[in-house]
Amino acid sequence: MVAIIPALSVAAVVGTTLAALPAQAAGDAAVGKQVFARCVGCHSTTLGENKIGPSLAGVFGRKSGSEPGYNYSPALKAANITWDEHTLDQFLANPATDVHGTKMFVNLPQAADRENVISYLETLK
Repeated sequence: MVAIIPALSVAAVVGTTLAALPAQAAGDAAVGKQVFARCVGCHSTTLGENKIGPSLAGVFGRKSGSEPGYNYSPALKAANITWDEHTLDQFLANPATDVHGTKMFVNLPQAADRENVISYLETLK
């Protein structure tokens, strides 16, 4: 019985420590950067540099339709989405279905590609 108590204590400490770490996307950011190469024609990763699409620097935690200097569709402005792993995954799977009326027409149908791109986007602070 004495051996169980220390094991439980270690498990509690490890669990508490892991819970305190910031959540990160499960994908591979380096692979995501490679997949994102398909997106650079429309999206920049430089803060404030908008192209056909808005800059994606700092996209995590940002509200949809809120990047300064970008002319969003009324649909994306009104969507009231806060971009995180889940909302980006859903949007990137099929933007036109997720936000009817969005300007974005390209999707990432493969879950692994979305996971990796989202992991990469999370690094763009």
